[in-house]
Amino acid sequence: MTVLIAGAGVAGLVTALTLVEAGHTVRVIDRASGFGADTCSWYSGAMLSPWIEAATQEEIVKRRGLPAIEWWAERACVKRMGSLVVAPGRDTAELTRFARRTEAFEWLDGEDIATLEPDLAGRFSKALFFADEGHLDPREAMVSLMARLAAQGVTIEYETDLSGEIASFGGTVVDCRGMGAKADLADLRGVRGEMLVVKTHDVALSRPVRLLHPRFPCYIVPRGDGRFMVGATQVESERRGPITAQGTVDLLNALYALHPAFAEAEVLETGADLRPAFPDNLPRIVQDGRVIHANGLFRHGFLLSPALAEDVAGLLAGQTVEFLHETDRQRASA
Repeated sequence: MTVLIAGAGVAGLVTALTLVEAGHTVRVIDRASGFGADTCSWYSGAMLSPWIEAATQEEIVKRRGLPAIEWWAERACVKRMGSLVVAPGRDTAELTRFARRTEAFEWLDGEDIATLEPDLAGRFSKALFFADEGHLDPREAMVSLMARLAAQGVTIEYETDLSGEIASFGGTVVDCRGMGAKADLADLRGVRGEMLVVKTHDVALSRPVRLLHPRFPCYIVPRGDGRFMVGATQVESERRGPITAQGTVDLLNALYALHPAFAEAEVLETGADLRPAFPDNLPRIVQDGRVIHANGLFRHGFLLSPALAEDVAGLLAGQTVEFLHETDRQRASA
C-alpha cells in the first residue's frame, strides 16, 4: 500500500524506512524547512543503552530496545565502545543501588577505569561498564536514513502543511509528528530537555559516561574532534525556547564534576526541545480510522524507534503488536 508519513524526525524516518523495506510505498512530509534545529532529533544523545535504561525504566524498554543496536549498525555508523557509569567518591553507594536494578555489566576499580578511559584516571574508584552498548551521532544517523530513503526514491517533502495533507490524503497515514499531534492525543505531554555541546582537547573519552550525582546527574557523549554533548535535564514543562540559565549552570557543573579540565572547554552549542511522552513514558500506537499515531518516544527516540516502527509495520500486516494502545487492542479483539 501507499502510506503517508507525517513528520521527518527519528520516529518518522525510521518508520518510513521500515515500511519501504517491508515493500510499502511511502511519502514523507514535514513542516520544517529541512533537518536541523527545528527537529527534536537534533538534540538527542542517541545512546543505545538498553541495560542502563533498565535501571530506571520498565522492562519493555530494555527488551524492545536491545535489537536497536543491530538495527542501527546495519543502517548507520554505530560506535560499539560500551557505556560507563560513575559516581563521585562520596556517592559510590548510588552505583550499588543502580547495579541492583540492571544486568550485563562488570564492576571496574580505579585501575580498570584508568585503562578504559585514561583521562579519568584517579577521578573515580569504582564504575559500572556495560560493554555491549553503543552510541551514534544523531545528526549523521538521520542523514544516513535520508540517503537510504532517497536511494529508494523517497524524497522528504519539507515545508508542507501537515494538517492539510493528512486530511486530504486518501490512504493510510502514519502520524509521527511528536508534539505536533498533541491536539489529537489528549494525554500526550511535552517533557523539556536541555543540552550543551562543548569542545576541548584537554579531555578525551571513547564512550558515553553517565555521572550519578545527587545535584546534577548527567551523561556526556563524545562526538569526535574534541566535541562532547552533555545532557540530562528532564523538566515537566512544555515551554519551548532556549536553554535556561539554570540548565546551563547544572550541565556545566556536571561536566566539571566529571573532570575539572572541562572548565576550559568552549561552548559550541546550546539547545532545548520537548520530548513527546505519554503518562507511562512508553511509546504508543493509537489508531484513529485511517490515521495511525506512532508517538511518545520520550527520551528513547533512537533506542525505541525501530521497535515502534516494527509494530507499525506489523499492524499494517494485520498482526497483534505490543505498542498498540490498550483501547485499540480491545477494539481489534472484539
